[in-house]
Amino acid sequence: MFNSMTTRMPIRTAVTLAACMAMSQLAPAQLLDAPTASSNPERYVSDEPVMFRVGAEITASRGACRDVRAMVAVPFECDEQQVRVVSEDISRHVEKVRYRPLDGVRQMLITIPHLAAGETATAVVTFEVDTKKIEPPDDDLAAELVIPRKPKRPIRKYLTESPYIEVRNGKIRSLARQLWRESDELAGDGDPTDWQRIEYLYDYMLDNIQYSEGPDKSALNTLRDGKADCHGRSALFIALCRSNKVPARVVWVNNHCYAEFYLEDAEGNGSWYPVESAGTRSFGGMPLARTILQKGDNFQVPERRGEKLFYATDYLLALPVGNSGKPKVKYIREVVE
Repeated sequence: MFNSMTTRMPIRTAVTLAACMAMSQLAPAQLLDAPTASSNPERYVSDEPVMFRVGAEITASRGACRDVRAMVAVPFECDEQQVRVVSEDISRHVEKVRYRPLDGVRQMLITIPHLAAGETATAVVTFEVDTKKIEPPDDDLAAELVIPRKPKRPIRKYLTESPYIEVRNGKIRSLARQLWRESDELAGDGDPTDWQRIEYLYDYMLDNIQYSEGPDKSALNTLRDGKADCHGRSALFIALCRSNKVPARVVWVNNHCYAEFYLEDAEGNGSWYPVESAGTRSFGGMPLARTILQKGDNFQVPERRGEKLFYATDYLLALPVGNSGKPKVKYIREVVE
């Protein structure tokens, strides 16, 4: 059987052999982390909606294939984003296009029963995506926000180790504790707020990790090298947060990623606060409205049983007909101008 995937959200494709896994039961779309919705919706500032095309073109370039199944991450609804389907470009070869929510991602599932040699199947959907900018809280509110003492179950998973985020590593833990102590000392006579402590972790990352384009790096390798792109910088900030019991996770947007951390107000209502990992410094808010594709950094996909994924890559399964070779797949993810 043929199997292919992209290796990171900026689309790159590789092909390997794998065993066939059964498709899981599909479910309708749902809000991510609905039980922990933001306690201050006034933070969200409307921006112009964008048209966003997502899908795949699959070509039987090396002979016929059958039982083709492709999985592609699509924009999903969350506190700061609303999504609706505008149009579909589905070729006759496609039996169905459906969607399933996994934890932190919504996947388009494309099913093609048979593709004759040389034929191309297309399944591309255009979404209208309304992503809002996020304003940071004012100083008074920020001072009242605290790290949750007993985070709810959906939040607890963002305190543990995940691929590329080595929370249990001694160097990461030692640095995290050191920075926490330093933030206490800088506060002078008074105690720093939890907001100020986390901001100190963020500024350490900005000041000590040079932004540099390159391969994906883990938190530990980013710390070792002293340079990384948005991927590694986000991983290090998240690792420092989690080592200090602050829930944090990755937000995957088109061709970029950043981090966000979680705090609660005096009533125990929690919110996620983003931090920019490239370009202009932004702590607790997000001045750019980017199309959100995934949230999280430890995904499990039914067809890839046993694997823990830093992001849910595009993925394709297909069976050969006779001595045919692997089909060619082009994943599409683009803003419509």
